[in-house]
Amino acid sequence: MWKYALSFALLLAFGALLFPRNEGAPRIASLTPAEELKVKQTTLSQDMQLTDHLCRTQCSLELQRILNQVKQQPAEAKLSGLQELQKEHPHMEKLILATKTQSVDEGIQSGSVDFKDPATGAHVQKELKLAKEHTDKGQSYQSAPFQYNGSTHFVIGVPSNDSDIAALGVVKQTILKQVEDHQLKNLRIVTYPSDNRYKIESVDSKTLKDVKVDHPEENEGTSHYHVNQVVVRFKQDPSPADLAKIQSEIGSTHYRKIGYTYVFESGQMEAKQLMNYFQKWNVVYAEPHFLYLTNSEGVDAATDTERAQAASQNQDQNSVKPNDSLYQRYQWNLPIIETVPGWSITKGSQDIKVAIVDTGVDLNHPDLKDQLVSGFNVVNSDSPPLDDVGHGTHVAGVVGAIVNNNLGVAGMSWYNRIMPIKVLDQTGAGSTYSVAQGIIWATDNGAKVINMSLGNYADASFLHDAIQYAFDHDVVLIAASGNDNTETPGYPAAYPEVFAVGAADANKNKASFSNFGDYIDVAAPGVSIASTYPHNQYAALSGTSMASPHVTALAALIRSVNPNLKNTEVMQIMRDTAQDVGPAGKDKYFGYGLIDVVAALKKAEASKNPQALQNPSAAGTESNPPSVSWTQRLLDRLRGRP
Repeated sequence: MWKYALSFALLLAFGALLFPRNEGAPRIASLTPAEELKVKQTTLSQDMQLTDHLCRTQCSLELQRILNQVKQQPAEAKLSGLQELQKEHPHMEKLILATKTQSVDEGIQSGSVDFKDPATGAHVQKELKLAKEHTDKGQSYQSAPFQYNGSTHFVIGVPSNDSDIAALGVVKQTILKQVEDHQLKNLRIVTYPSDNRYKIESVDSKTLKDVKVDHPEENEGTSHYHVNQVVVRFKQDPSPADLAKIQSEIGSTHYRKIGYTYVFESGQMEAKQLMNYFQKWNVVYAEPHFLYLTNSEGVDAATDTERAQAASQNQDQNSVKPNDSLYQRYQWNLPIIETVPGWSITKGSQDIKVAIVDTGVDLNHPDLKDQLVSGFNVVNSDSPPLDDVGHGTHVAGVVGAIVNNNLGVAGMSWYNRIMPIKVLDQTGAGSTYSVAQGIIWATDNGAKVINMSLGNYADASFLHDAIQYAFDHDVVLIAASGNDNTETPGYPAAYPEVFAVGAADANKNKASFSNFGDYIDVAAPGVSIASTYPHNQYAALSGTSMASPHVTALAALIRSVNPNLKNTEVMQIMRDTAQDVGPAGKDKYFGYGLIDVVAALKKAEASKNPQALQNPSAAGTESNPPSVSWTQRLLDRLRGRP
């Protein structure tokens, strides 16, 4: 434990010297590509240490729980308890309960670990015996990590507090490889993506001017698109004969359609050729089928017990502090934005649904499943919106992991329901079509707030139409700004209808990776955020992806206090009440500042008085009536209306 605290203490001290408060943001923004890449590589190395630590902490807590549960039970019940624990935590490959008088082999055992390599098997047996020796003395034990068959393992031992029984286990840390593989792309340490499904070029959304990407740092500002696809909106709906002719001329075997907008794929023409071809068809636009990526930076080593505990001690002592098992140690992010005092005003409302437009959500995670409502899988409409990446599950936990259940982490909202919308596939990428369709579905199915922790640097008209549709239907749209430390506007965050979020660290400085610019509205915690992860696990991730759901949760809490507030009024409350942590006034690094939950909720409470909000239309139109756009017409058509 001490080594993690010490390493982070040194990291904090170094950061404070290198980037002083209010002076650090410009310095961070001007890092050279080589400096940025070095920081990312160092971060990734630290990332894996903390992921390992979170896994070990959770396993230790679970073994202590099973000890308390089965200590007075007969052997058969003890075995049943181990089997149930293993079912809930499949990464615990072998579990053993043994008294002081029993050897490791004589204990009650669940699961088997067949290490075919004799050397590995002997090592595991040696570690289990060491764990048993420690627990016999009333001491906990955790081995160093060891590798087997491409996976990291460790051995753990936990003694009972008031009996002579102990729990031992062999844990497979699949989560390390999963997080590393995914975050190598999100950190842009490798060029993305590595397959041939998408064109890897920096493009202007109108001219498609190409810039070849040969180096990870050249990912900054780049936008990717499908090689042989194009998105088309016609001024007049094409007839079946027209569609047949188009398919024949471009060599297409199929197309997809939302209302008047089509996605065509060609077997013989590339995107630029397709765009030129469709000019003769009197179109509103023909643009690339852009690719959107998650905006998470990676697991970060920027969490330590001392900081989280100190932050918690500074909270309002009259506030309810969560009893969630990982809150006190790891969740520095909630105290720094005054979340707990805000709960004295509201803990949320089941009537205000929050859509997570992302990779889906782990629908069976015990810290999330009771918070979920029905969602939609755009990638595969025949399947539930199940997360096969981990990103969406982590984002969902920031918003609404169940609070005060003695388990895992605490979300910002106790009661707001989460609507999982899967628009990104197993690579963590999704198309313009998928994201747009997810936004429209969420809007039509009652979402009052939508979180989009994803982005691209291309201004796609098709996506903007979907954003406009949701905005016109009074949805609050929140998006992550991106993780390339660039002033280049990223979309959808830079659309005027969207509330753009940058990331801050535990010292209220700009996160080194966070994009910036005049379009940024506010900042939120985005470094080393502990949250839910698939298969009943937890991970600490960094990125504007993690900052965005903090703001999304705040918007949901504001609407829970006063459901009559328009989306523009909700946005303005968050701007007006933000802590001014950067250069004085609105700036391009933090926008209006770091969100302040209690201040925002107090203003929302006061807004129930019609005279309380001044200049309610400052962020947009006061009445905000839905416009009769093409999206309205397409939804009417989908509903069977004339």
